[in-house]
Amino acid sequence: MVQRFWSVVQAPIRQRGATVFLALAVAVGVLVGLAAAALIGALQGIDDLVVWAGDGLNMPKAIFFITIPLGFLAAWGIARRFAPEVAGDGVPEATAALAVRSGYLPTRSAPLKILVTGLTVGVGGSAGREGPIVQVGSSIGSSIARHSGLGEDRVRSLVAAGAGAAIGASFNAPIAGMLFAMEVILGNFALRHLNAVVVASVAAAVTTRSIVGEDLILRAFPYRVGDARELGLYALLGVIAALVGWLFLRLVHTAENVSWIRRSWMRPLLFGVLVAALGFAEPRVLGTGQGFVRSLLNLITSDSVVWYVLLGIAGAKVLATALTMGSGGSGGAFMPSLFLGATIGVAFVEIVQPFWHVSELQPGSFAVVGMAATFAAIARAPLTAMLIVFEITQDYGLVLPLMLAASLATFLADRFHPDSVYTMALRRMGVRLTRRSEVDLLDTVSVGDVVRPEIVSTVVDASTVQVQRTMDDHRLHGLPVLDAKGRLAGVVTISDIMRSGGPADAVTAADVMTPRPVTVTPTTPISEVLERMASLGIGRVPVVDEEDPDRLIAMFRREDAVRAYHMALGQEVQHDLGRSRLQARVAAGADFHEIDVPAGSIADGRLLKEMPIPGGMTVVSIRRGLQVLVPDGNTRLRADDRLTVFARPGANLQLFERLNAGDTGELDILSEDAARFHDIEVPAGSIADGKAIREVAVPSGCTIVSVRRGEEIIVPDGSTLLGAGDVLTVFSKPAERRVFVERLNA
Repeated sequence: MVQRFWSVVQAPIRQRGATVFLALAVAVGVLVGLAAAALIGALQGIDDLVVWAGDGLNMPKAIFFITIPLGFLAAWGIARRFAPEVAGDGVPEATAALAVRSGYLPTRSAPLKILVTGLTVGVGGSAGREGPIVQVGSSIGSSIARHSGLGEDRVRSLVAAGAGAAIGASFNAPIAGMLFAMEVILGNFALRHLNAVVVASVAAAVTTRSIVGEDLILRAFPYRVGDARELGLYALLGVIAALVGWLFLRLVHTAENVSWIRRSWMRPLLFGVLVAALGFAEPRVLGTGQGFVRSLLNLITSDSVVWYVLLGIAGAKVLATALTMGSGGSGGAFMPSLFLGATIGVAFVEIVQPFWHVSELQPGSFAVVGMAATFAAIARAPLTAMLIVFEITQDYGLVLPLMLAASLATFLADRFHPDSVYTMALRRMGVRLTRRSEVDLLDTVSVGDVVRPEIVSTVVDASTVQVQRTMDDHRLHGLPVLDAKGRLAGVVTISDIMRSGGPADAVTAADVMTPRPVTVTPTTPISEVLERMASLGIGRVPVVDEEDPDRLIAMFRREDAVRAYHMALGQEVQHDLGRSRLQARVAAGADFHEIDVPAGSIADGRLLKEMPIPGGMTVVSIRRGLQVLVPDGNTRLRADDRLTVFARPGANLQLFERLNAGDTGELDILSEDAARFHDIEVPAGSIADGKAIREVAVPSGCTIVSVRRGEEIIVPDGSTLLGAGDVLTVFSKPAERRVFVERLNA
């Protein structure tokens, strides 16, 4: 019944495309805003309950020795028993979902994350709510996208939108939320994700603010730089922030990797007692600390603070946060980093002011800049740090010190510690992120894949009036010019005609054209073509035959670049991710090798599925000139191709020998019972239709390398859902292929 309901819902979503997709992004934003308000309310309610219990027992501070250890233990137990993914910060979990699970986050994560965070932070644990809200938002985005039947790329968009909406809701800062999603969660600024992220961030910010009001949102006065020489002080603050970030990361790493506690349930209890002791000595380090940060941001003078007290608070906060994050519960590093930055910023002013006679320093302005610099050092997200501060102050008066301190802190932090607080957690999960740029995506598409063979051209002796008329008839701004033999002579554009004084019967195309123009061939990667066009400031390039550079084949125009980009998106199979997944599946000792297809090889001109690939080997990629191809069984090999294979020890030598086999007869001998690629279609009514791969009885020794769904190619994992019509490229021996086909048709 549920599946039938969702199939009815998915149909109009797929048909209407962008409009419905943005409506889903709005829905994600609203739901994330409601979830953020729920978490804020839960934390406030638990905190009020703890205060009430402490007052009732006449032990307002000692109550923490009861509530914090028990809260940590309960949070640890729930996470361990029901949903291990809800333990931790939340941001790394969302990032890992995009990196290794195609955006999949279980729906159960959202309510359980709120509960576990309430038990960790609400009772007094020193952590932020922003990281957990990010995971809640990503889980909401993932659930809506999956149940709406969206493709993998749009699932990623809504997961990122949920994460951005979480930050937008937490700080009433939708622009910062958008930037956080792109900079931290996605790791790139792909425009195709932007609309959904922006819409969701705005919707979440509006929703949360309408429920909780302005009181729980950070705000600061608009500050100004009093004297240009203050920039030196802000730079020094950036250096200090980098050192504080390094200390924070080291302590968090130490707390999360404590090995001397023999029983796992003792960790939350012991760490809870230590956090309670720190809170007993200085209660301001407990909880999110947002109220204390708010007071520092609005300090005009430092008469009411003492620098060594502030440094003591900062030190206690670092320890309390490291212990809380290492307890096994749920809490983020976002707000603690802002707490530390604001505290050291005000302490810095208190120390420097007696020796600084150039201008009157405002503690609040240094709190603002210190906050951005410390978060940038800890999270390695300087753009997000600056945007959050801009939206908190609603003013750009501190733009120069913000950029200086945040950039310097990030630069130094990269040298002090290799990881951010988020990538450090990802490493512990076994995830290594390799960020890919959007330009690299176009390396996978060649000119020949997108240009159309229809050529609109002119000849050298045509008048510019005729040339102009041809352009107008076909709505073009430039044409190739052919000589009497039909060979390429040049290119003429509207600009060329206008520079000659306009169309005239007495002026020919040969008089105004650009002779010997820059050309490309069908195998030229699109990225290279775009670089040439951009450097020369041209909007079209002739495509010529590789063997005969004067024979025109087509014209590559700007609209072809757009077509190439969409084609690349459809073909993207996350090559680096595929490598890591394959490496995890194959026995120890396997490694990557590069093998060239020699001239005269039996493989030259054959399909990959026809080749006798040794058992225990997978062809991961094929480099052909400047192209990098992700192969399937129907990829045709050519001489001089360089194969990147992932193979067991010795298998690479077997393939090398087979590629150098002397004749096809030898190929037939080698092919007997050899593992190779096969394409298998999931038939209508198959038992695999609608099931995840892990639920399908895949024969031992049979690896599903890719799933082709229409024009989309997916690198699968166990959670990938199969559907009727999917074409599976599998690597197996013929006998195992037959068994798999029988099972799919059962």
